[in-house]
Amino acid sequence: MQITELSLANQRVLLRVDFNVPMDEDGFITDDSRIQAALPTITYLIEQQAKIILVSHLGRPKKDKMGKFDKLKFSLGAVAAHLSELVASSVLFADDCLGAEVEEIISELQAGEILLLENVRFYPEEEAGDKVFAEKLAQLADIYINDAFGAAHREHASTCTVADFFDNQHKAFGFLMKKEVESGKKLLQQPKNQFVAIIGGAKVSDKILLLRSLLEKVETIVIGGAMAFTFIKAQGGNVGKSLVEDDKIELALSLLSEAKSLGVRILLPVDALAADSFDNDSPFELCDSANINNERMGLDIGQQSQDLFAAAIEDAKTIFWNGPMGVFEFENFAQGTAAIAEAVVRATQNGAFSLVGGGDSVAALQQMGKADEVSFISTGGGAMLELIENGNLVGVAAIGN
Repeated sequence: MQITELSLANQRVLLRVDFNVPMDEDGFITDDSRIQAALPTITYLIEQQAKIILVSHLGRPKKDKMGKFDKLKFSLGAVAAHLSELVASSVLFADDCLGAEVEEIISELQAGEILLLENVRFYPEEEAGDKVFAEKLAQLADIYINDAFGAAHREHASTCTVADFFDNQHKAFGFLMKKEVESGKKLLQQPKNQFVAIIGGAKVSDKILLLRSLLEKVETIVIGGAMAFTFIKAQGGNVGKSLVEDDKIELALSLLSEAKSLGVRILLPVDALAADSFDNDSPFELCDSANINNERMGLDIGQQSQDLFAAAIEDAKTIFWNGPMGVFEFENFAQGTAAIAEAVVRATQNGAFSLVGGGDSVAALQQMGKADEVSFISTGGGAMLELIENGNLVGVAAIGN
């Protein structure tokens, strides 16, 4: 059922959001993108005069030696205050997510009001997907809406199990979740012809399932970042002190062989900026990516690689991008990622469908002021990867059941 088909007036709505936002040491939010992404659903619920009960996690809280959580680091109190500013209305905050006090606040909640519950991960039952815990959460509300795409690949109590306690007439996706799922599935339904995937990051081991899945779907895979050096070394290249997963050399060769048999083109960097150390200010040189000095490490792709990759991207009709081409957080080694961002934008302008998911890929577009110039930016890197790998997510399936 669609959220727009639900009768929401005066109904208690348990809305699972992803407010897992980064905070500094003083507990101030440094990036509110995930909160902003949930606003369309929250605003709609306000307009429909629902009684809104927000539930989210924040980080991976662990108890200290005294058996207490670090509330400065893991409490959602600061999020409630920030959300109040965004919706221009008071947002109530509960110090817990279950119990008599929470139930009392909900009983007094008026139509159109918002209550944010405390970090659901303060209960270990959340990550365990505990049914008893999930049922207690369900009893707080009449309707369940999941808008937390970033956590939809987690079989946790508030993202998955809780949906079992609502029938199909009383649960739905929020607007963000719906858009994320539709965009991911649109990517999967695109024809293989002129479909380019751009995969970066540090480790092949983090992207094995993704790469294997993409071999069945794409025409070209562009591989950058440190993970490219495992493939280059597997082919006999000398990569100096570049990050390499030696235990994945055989896997890299297997993936290259599998790609060849399927007619999938894999593009690897042909040149690199190799530095003396992992430092923005380290001396560096431009060199052949397969012939790096033994005392240096590759930290970014060079101009030839940028041109090679851009040519493939700009010819694409479908693009999926996950992961940087170099050490994007270092200004001197961010140019490769920026060049790829420019190429993706140009392809989109030429009519390609482009989906970007993954922290540094998104950060590159935001830093360049071009986040609005691609087809879709996913709020959930891990969830989007799993959706592409498997075609579905447990949190998505739970709403459909």
